[in-house]
Amino acid sequence: MSLWWLPAPIHRALLPIAFRVRHRWRRLSGKHLRGCAVVISNPAGEVLLLRHSYGPDVWALPGGGIDAGETPECAARREVAEELGLTLHILEDLGTTEEEISASPHTAYVFASTTDQLPRPDGREIIEARFFPADTLPEPLGRLTRARICVWRERSDMTVRD
Repeated sequence: MSLWWLPAPIHRALLPIAFRVRHRWRRLSGKHLRGCAVVISNPAGEVLLLRHSYGPDVWALPGGGIDAGETPECAARREVAEELGLTLHILEDLGTTEEEISASPHTAYVFASTTDQLPRPDGREIIEARFFPADTLPEPLGRLTRARICVWRERSDMTVRD
């Protein structure tokens, strides 16, 4: 159920509760989940990271869940547009990672894109979004974010050698 009709401060206040409920549901159900993440860089090679208004206080990549009937690429574009107001024209498919979120198996579809736009955090889910030099990313960096950035770096290294 979407709460977008609520004023942003109320929506933001309810998100931590929804996060805890979702976390418990995942632990109990053990259902295999699918999500997407996008490593977005700017022309200077900096990486866009964000902080959520809920969950662990870590820097993360844009992304989220994949809705029923939605392709991973469409989900990635939707999440980035909703959370950051960015339109991604080209998405490079970097593959998938098999993870665990809340004790449930999770497949993450990882993409890369470049933009010259500045992010506009939605003020609901996302409270901060900034570009950082790729070689000096901020801490704390989320565990899954770190693994997904490794996928991006490995793929970038392969592209350079080709």
